[in-house]
Amino acid sequence: LIITGIITGDSMLGYISKDSLEKLNFLNQIALAVIAFSAGAELHLSELRSRMHSIKWMTIGQLFFTFVLTTVAILFFADYIPFMQDMPFKHQFAVALLFGIIFVARSPSSAIAVINEMRANGPFTKTAMGVTVVKDVIVIVLFAISFAVAKAIIKNTPLDLSFLFVLILELLTSIGLGFLLGKVLIILFNASLNHKLKGLFIVLLGFGVYVLADILKDYSLVHFHHEFVIEPLLICIIGGFVITNYSKHRLEFSEIIEEISPTIFIIFFTLTGASLSVQTLLSVFGIAITLFFLRLLTMYLGGVFGVVAAKDDKKFMHIAWMPYLTQAGVALGLSTIISHEFPTWGNQFETIVIAIVVVNQLVGPPLFKWALNYVGETHLKAKLTLETNNRDAVIFGLESQSIALANQLEKHNWNARIVCMDGSEITAAKGDKRIVYLNNEYPTIDDLKSIELEKVEAVVLMLSDAKNYHIAKLLYENCGTKEIIVRLNKRENFDKFHELGCLIIEPATAMVSLLDHFVRSPNAASLLLGMDEEHDTIDVEIKNQDLHGIRVRELDLPTNIIILSIKRDGQLLMTHGYTRLRLGDVLTFVGDTKTLEELRVRFED
Repeated sequence: LIITGIITGDSMLGYISKDSLEKLNFLNQIALAVIAFSAGAELHLSELRSRMHSIKWMTIGQLFFTFVLTTVAILFFADYIPFMQDMPFKHQFAVALLFGIIFVARSPSSAIAVINEMRANGPFTKTAMGVTVVKDVIVIVLFAISFAVAKAIIKNTPLDLSFLFVLILELLTSIGLGFLLGKVLIILFNASLNHKLKGLFIVLLGFGVYVLADILKDYSLVHFHHEFVIEPLLICIIGGFVITNYSKHRLEFSEIIEEISPTIFIIFFTLTGASLSVQTLLSVFGIAITLFFLRLLTMYLGGVFGVVAAKDDKKFMHIAWMPYLTQAGVALGLSTIISHEFPTWGNQFETIVIAIVVVNQLVGPPLFKWALNYVGETHLKAKLTLETNNRDAVIFGLESQSIALANQLEKHNWNARIVCMDGSEITAAKGDKRIVYLNNEYPTIDDLKSIELEKVEAVVLMLSDAKNYHIAKLLYENCGTKEIIVRLNKRENFDKFHELGCLIIEPATAMVSLLDHFVRSPNAASLLLGMDEEHDTIDVEIKNQDLHGIRVRELDLPTNIIILSIKRDGQLLMTHGYTRLRLGDVLTFVGDTKTLEELRVRFED
């Protein structure tokens, strides 16, 4: 989006002129408010308590080393940064202060995306997430202070007690307005309004904070000959924090922020790119790379300090900095504010920051993923070791239904085994060679591998939800079993099984759905249940190299066979005659039983 903005901006195609950018500045303000709301919504206190000690020391380490050392280093190398070369020393110090604050900023959304993708959980993950959201709140507070100090230095305003008093008053006012905004948000969410209307009000409230800040600034300048500046970002982040931690609307607020964010960010990042000059970007890119490595070094030192001070596991020491490299909305937002306030050099400042953010965004997520894998806190699905469809199925739970299911599968040429884990026997199962006994109600991965579950095509779980989830999670992370089918006992456990990609059968709902299908489509329901002995349905995975790339209409299918669906990479395709088949596609056929078996051999050969 930033690149799109650069292309459409004044330095290239000229679709978005500088005058237009000034008129569209209110969109940047709305985006900054949403970014702040989002950061506040991530600060959920109850989720941070378990790792608060580590979070505290890691945050201190990252803040001190990144902020202080970066400020000192940039001040030392100021003569090598073009727009800082001719500045007096105190102005260079002000700019270095602003660089130092922005270098501390992190991207909670990027961290959450990586953690969710890797299904990560553990002390390292919790500390990384906690530090990320806490740092963003602290960065906003420190930015308000540093920005005020930088403006005072550059505008030659005395840094005396009256300045300190006004600064503290501005911060306290911003904090108070933030709590008030949070209460307004709670009232809004208590009302019976739909999601879209609530989202609109959030946007309006965020923009309203900026309008209020401008009004107070102009009013104080006219009547008191001194600008009284409240910090909209701080107000919005506290507003998001209040509704997240002091109301029952945390999830709904987060969902709405997630819904409106993409549209807002498209506008924000495009306008940010449009404000850049390609020539300026190319001229400062070398400096940006140097500052990127400077930030990386300071973060490494901060990470080492945090691990040592918190007495965390020493294996975290040299990788503790990796989760905090990525930057996005907050850093760009702060640089936009600085660019708008200091037009003479602000654009070059913003360009350097954007170049650093782009590099961080490219390097940060892969490093974070590597770190999560290194500490062993990822829970990704294991790679499938099954190379052929051996039609083996294992059923957990010894009962009449599991025996009936095994019998039914064998009628369709499947090899079925039943696992009993509590040592019980039923009369119908005595002497049944298909039954495997495990002496552990919550089996380990070694127990599962002892019965070669990594080689089976399907596993059916018919135990309690707790035992089912324990086994499903082990299978997901270690075996990569093709299909895991779960008989659900309690509806509230649906989501956690769904996250593991399980096929879930809820008995009560399944019965209602089955009766519904018998009413609306009795022929299809009869076919599904195998009540028509001459016809059946099967899933066939394409493994025949000769079929790769051919169109559906080119398949030489028997007249008594039709294709119901095609599934590719877990997604059902809207198929037609010109759909090209690929290796690994799963085709669902319906037709004559004997012909289906012949077709399976042809497609899976």
